[in-house]
Amino acid sequence: MDDPVLRPPLTRPVVTLWGVGLAAVALTVIAVISIDFGLGALVDGFDDVVSLAERMLPPRMPDPPRIASLAVETLLIALLGTVIATVLSAPLAFLAARNTTPHRAVHAAARGLITFCRAVPDLVFAVLFVRAMGIGVLPGVLALALHSVGMLGKLFADAIEQSDPGPREAVRATGAGPVRELVNGVLPQVVPAWIGTFVYRIDINLRTSVVLGFVGAGGIGFALQDALRGLVYPRALGIVLVIVVIIAALELASIAIRRLLLNPESSGPKRPSAGPGPRLSPPWTVQRLSTTIAAAAVALATGYALVSLRINPLDVLWSFGDVVEVAGRLLPPDFGMVGDRLGAAIVETLAIGMVATAIGVLLSVPIGLLAARNVAPHPAVYWAARSVVLVVRAIPELILAVVFVAAIGLGPIAGACALGLGSIGLLGKLVADAAEEVDPGPRAAVRSVGGGWWQELFSAVLPQTVPSVVGSSLYLLDVNIRTSTVLGIVGAGGVGFLLFEAVRTLNFEFAGAIIAIIFVIVYLIERLSGWIRAQVM
Repeated sequence: MDDPVLRPPLTRPVVTLWGVGLAAVALTVIAVISIDFGLGALVDGFDDVVSLAERMLPPRMPDPPRIASLAVETLLIALLGTVIATVLSAPLAFLAARNTTPHRAVHAAARGLITFCRAVPDLVFAVLFVRAMGIGVLPGVLALALHSVGMLGKLFADAIEQSDPGPREAVRATGAGPVRELVNGVLPQVVPAWIGTFVYRIDINLRTSVVLGFVGAGGIGFALQDALRGLVYPRALGIVLVIVVIIAALELASIAIRRLLLNPESSGPKRPSAGPGPRLSPPWTVQRLSTTIAAAAVALATGYALVSLRINPLDVLWSFGDVVEVAGRLLPPDFGMVGDRLGAAIVETLAIGMVATAIGVLLSVPIGLLAARNVAPHPAVYWAARSVVLVVRAIPELILAVVFVAAIGLGPIAGACALGLGSIGLLGKLVADAAEEVDPGPRAAVRSVGGGWWQELFSAVLPQTVPSVVGSSLYLLDVNIRTSTVLGIVGAGGVGFLLFEAVRTLNFEFAGAIIAIIFVIVYLIERLSGWIRAQVM
């Protein structure tokens, strides 16, 4: 009798993953057809890209002290915006998590607020704050903070929902109240994930703050815009290289922090209790000490940022009425001002997001796996892949869109290419982080039976990372759809051109309609992502 064929069981998560994959392929094909995306346009524009790159070389830095000052200003804006967003997101996350929210209505309202912050492009927030408060760094900080709540609130809430209920039940059994239950039973479990998200968000906000300088919200973006507007490409490349150096430093810090958090066993021996009774406070391990020092450093840097940027927190209160007045102009939204153009632009934005996400997944998964320290076959491969992710992440998508528009021409193809290439910076890092967190047991099992690197990759690493990659890809689709609304400002297709024309001409009701539509799209994608996560996790 023949030996039975061993196949993995056809479970609900497996069926869900196959269904999601097939649906994604079908929608991507439809999107490719709808925007006439083809390799021919890329091949035809290759010579123009090479010509533009030649005009950028060699990079120049005509005024190093000023650029250094603006770079520090940009870093402080990113830090301060992230800190404010974290303070706002932490309590909001507890209200938005299903296992800690006091009521379903509160859960829905908190999730809706988080989704709204994510749905409104950061550049739109910046434009509104600049109109209400004037040109300066404070509008940029507030724009980053509000938009960051959309990501931090979501990821913080997801971490809470994935926490082990055991410690919380143990704290409840002692008779502690709801607040102590959350602080002692949930918070210690999610802090490592929150710290990693916080560090990564500073990285994102650093790139975003560069773009906000285009609308007068402070930082090095103004100098970059000035160089691009004057067609002084060598100076623009020099500024981009400064941004790369800053993000490289943040990347090294992120790697060190993640390594510490992912290897708690290396935190050192626990110190014995000083008294005869049981020690109730956690021991001062190397990990806890490092976390405390890092928190103190962030607090000091935040204070320095407030002083250095000359930000008076009371200015926010004094300008609150102006901000509300400007935001109130978005209501009531007017959906009928341009007729069919709005519908066509929304469909084009969705198509750009789908095509860009497909390109990003195809490029990011192999690069991200090679950028994982425990997966890369050689340290040189690891550092090369990490460098690719780093360099791509350092270049704002808006700059990539300018390059592709110059090479390919106006339209959605340039936007899809810019977002697809830029996706390597986001998804490549997320894939690498997920691969570094896999259980080493299955890899050791494959290795013990003589399996090589390829067998380990396909039999032990990929199966563990697939759920994370699916979730990250859905998040990337969310990001790409929102970012495509910004790229329209440089002619890269989508609804962005209509949105920024509406803001520029003070047609706020129409801008409100576009933001409302983007909100609905982002909300539906988040609900779909949550459902898929529930099926595959």
